Amino acid sequence: MTTIVARTVIDPSIVSAWFAANARDLPWRNPETSAWGVLVSEVMSQQTPVARVAPQWEEWMERWPTPADLAAAPTAEALRAWGNLGYPRRALRLKECAGEVVAKHDGNVPSGVAELLELPGIGDYTARAVAAFAFEQAVPVVDTNVRRVYARAVLGRPLAKPQKAELEWVAALLPETNAHVFSAGLMELGALVCTATRPACEACPLASSCAWLAAGSPPPTEEELASKKVQKFEGTDRQVRGKIMKVLREASAPVPQAEIDVVWPDAPQRSRALYSLLEDGLAVQNDDGLFHLP
Repeated sequence: MTTIVARTVIDPSIVSAWFAANARDLPWRNPETSAWGVLVSEVMSQQTPVARVAPQWEEWMERWPTPADLAAAPTAEALRAWGNLGYPRRALRLKECAGEVVAKHDGNVPSGVAELLELPGIGDYTARAVAAFAFEQAVPVVDTNVRRVYARAVLGRPLAKPQKAELEWVAALLPETNAHVFSAGLMELGALVCTATRPACEACPLASSCAWLAAGSPPPTEEELASKKVQKFEGTDRQVRGKIMKVLREASAPVPQAEIDVVWPDAPQRSRALYSLLEDGLAVQNDDGLFHLP
């Protein structure tokens, strides 16, 4: 597929205009948000709905508006402030990241993708998102939403999985000016209109040129469906870990084993979940056998 074909299907000016009229009022989109604020929002938004992220992000930015503030904070406070966002190791990585920014970048979030990738907990997507949305750089940003919009509008497929060439494909779409606005618009389009289920094609600004619509909106293949299976949460070790973490976050003092035992009836699974929290550095057992946040 050539760049010309892709650009014909996805016109950056159309996407950017749609975004200007339909963008959600998310707190980190305030023009005064710092690069640190953008970085925190991107880490928090990984695998977590933005509706849950927004209040936690605002609390974090009020308490720790700079990397230096978080770096100096107790680890337990960061974990408590993480609340129910899930995957609490992200809170530990953010604190480590803050420390690295202070130690190696004088407290300023670096602007380059390569430098961002060297920070703890910062992967390829997050590095590119920070470079684009905090520093307005013309770098391709590909998440699940962008991947899905491209798959439908350009490739004519209902679902998509990560591909090696996708960064190159999206990079070819970036306009010469305000590429970061187009990137944000493409993500927003996937989040609000070109959704995984029940896409609102009648409201899509790309409907007239969408390859998937032109093909009659074919259903996903068995292979595509298999790649999109969502792991259940109920009954998993992750759920048990979350319940134990809730006990530790809400405790004002180290808790005995008995207070953890009541959160889940399956003793082997409960023990496995607790051990994994200890291994991950999310919980600590003191010399008295009591458990607490690090």
